[in-house]
Amino acid sequence: MAEINEVCREVVEKAEWAAIATAGPDGPHVVGTWGDYIRTLGYSDDGVFRVPVGGMARLESNLASDARVEMMWGTRAVTGVTGSGKGCLVRGRGEIQTTGDHMDATRASFPWARGVLVVTADEVGELL
Repeated sequence: MAEINEVCREVVEKAEWAAIATAGPDGPHVVGTWGDYIRTLGYSDDGVFRVPVGGMARLESNLASDARVEMMWGTRAVTGVTGSGKGCLVRGRGEIQTTGDHMDATRASFPWARGVLVVTADEVGELL
């Protein structure tokens, strides 16, 4: 697992949304979610992120054959290398869980969720 550095932690804490990419037989697929959804469920210092799942059917289908996931956040609220704006990229493995502790916590905050995407980071890096 990869640790989240302070700069990426600040980006995740201030980002309005996150993009989540998977690969499948039809090529790449990207979905988005709100940053506060991820912050509500929490993420760990060792790079485990939880995302409530309502739809995301194609993402789920892609994960069945290829567990690789990339997540990206960006915000102008964090100063980047060349001016305002900083991003963070997470590469790792994902699975959708529909039972267990992660799902119990997800349903408590998001009763509409049919599952929770649990992403375990292999790499966490800064962008911009």
